[in-house]
Amino acid sequence: MKRAFTRVALVMCYAGWLAAAGPVLADEAKPLKLNTTADHTKFKELQKEFTSGPEVTKVCLTCHTEAAGQIHRTKHWKWEYLNPQTGQTLGKKTVVNNFCISIASNYASCTSCHVGYGWKDASFDFKSEENVDCLVCHDTTGNYRKPPGFAGNPVVKDTEFPPGSGKIIKGINLSKIAQKIGKTSRDTCGACHFNGGGGDGVKHGDMDTSLAAPTKELDVHMDAEGLDFTCGTCHTSSSHDVAGSRYTPTAQDKQGARIRGKADKGNPATCVACHGNGPHKKEARLNQHATKIACQTCHIPTYARGGIPTKMVWDWSTAGKRDAEGKQITLKDAKGHIIYESRKGDFTLAENVKPEYVWFNGQVTYTLITDKIEKSEQRTPINKLGGSPTDGKSMIWPMKVFRGTQPYDPVNKTLVTPHTAGNDDTGYWKNLDWDKAITVGMKDSGHPFSGKIDFIKTEMSWPITHMVAPKEKALGCAECHSKQSRLAGIPGIYIPVRDNNKLLDTIGWSIVFLTLLGVFGHGALRIVSSRKP
Repeated sequence: MKRAFTRVALVMCYAGWLAAAGPVLADEAKPLKLNTTADHTKFKELQKEFTSGPEVTKVCLTCHTEAAGQIHRTKHWKWEYLNPQTGQTLGKKTVVNNFCISIASNYASCTSCHVGYGWKDASFDFKSEENVDCLVCHDTTGNYRKPPGFAGNPVVKDTEFPPGSGKIIKGINLSKIAQKIGKTSRDTCGACHFNGGGGDGVKHGDMDTSLAAPTKELDVHMDAEGLDFTCGTCHTSSSHDVAGSRYTPTAQDKQGARIRGKADKGNPATCVACHGNGPHKKEARLNQHATKIACQTCHIPTYARGGIPTKMVWDWSTAGKRDAEGKQITLKDAKGHIIYESRKGDFTLAENVKPEYVWFNGQVTYTLITDKIEKSEQRTPINKLGGSPTDGKSMIWPMKVFRGTQPYDPVNKTLVTPHTAGNDDTGYWKNLDWDKAITVGMKDSGHPFSGKIDFIKTEMSWPITHMVAPKEKALGCAECHSKQSRLAGIPGIYIPVRDNNKLLDTIGWSIVFLTLLGVFGHGALRIVSSRKP
């Protein structure tokens, strides 16, 4: 009893001392940064003026000794990928698109989205560690910029650009930015991926700046006030290699939900990687649907629904128009979006777009600049999607199909890579000198050009995977099970109501009616006969 009393007394004394000392301890406690293990503002190496990006990287590598070598092995650095399924070497240097067409001859502008510094032409040193840009992915200030035309270099002092234009690009303080680096975010990834194809939301349709801080209705995973996923939550990385690929997407994931720490070769960026192959806990019928229909098909009812339109059509053949004074023209729609530019041609933009649907098995074959193309009334596919209802690998996927009209060499029968950047000293395309622009572009790309110019209609498909709606906003049954089915034209699958045949329905219902008539008639006869004496 005496010992217990002594312990209580000691505890009470200690508690009283803590209460008295509390304010002092609170004042002396260091404020903690809970989202990092290092405060880079305290590193003396970063407390100096930097005049270039490579100077910053050189300091980063004194601690992060392996980071540049890891980056060198990634798609983000190489912009190239050998597809083992098709044998094609794919990348920005070999694949032509129907947006900005090609980076060849346009390096200084396009490489503002490269994770490196100084890629101004084909002689770029891919082995240089100091040319790796650490800040582009790890900036947390929102002030880091790499303007087009500077070959992926930031502007560190006020610069007039283009020269003689009177337009000034404000320089940024690399020291302050380097002292505030942190984890990647939607903003750092989005700086390039939201603006692919030449502008906000232009290329993908399901990625634009509305995803920087989206609502739950726009994206249930990235909801800024909810789950608040960053890009890296799904697109996890190992040694700086980010999961997911536009060149070899995972169309069907049979591995089920991943277990952390368990080694496998699956793609952690799929829906199944988290939700498993039976995500509808109380809906067995929906899980049956999920064996043939990609999650995105139902859970992304429309794309470009964050208030930012996406480009659906780009017609380069109409470029070159001028006004009565001979000046170049820019036309805008009622919302202020550009729908025509003299140096680019006509655009068609759209919001809340219903995807187009195809069977897709993840195999993508691209039309390369070396491929021979026969012009026809049909659109030439820039990329061909593999898939069928019978290969056991395909699912029905939603796609953004972008349609374009782009320059073509009718003699060599190939697509061409024009010089389109226009912000440099030459500016052939900017000045609407088509012949010179294409001649120079093809020379820079190292491919033959006949000197003849024609235009060819093309289309390119992009799988839709972002802007996942809450389950309450997913597609209802009638969206597919109707005569106006979203899946109209999708072969190899029977969909009730969509595939009903009027004659067969008439015959079927007639049989049902006659059967019922027979049952009721037989019953009536039994009742009547039972009343006879």
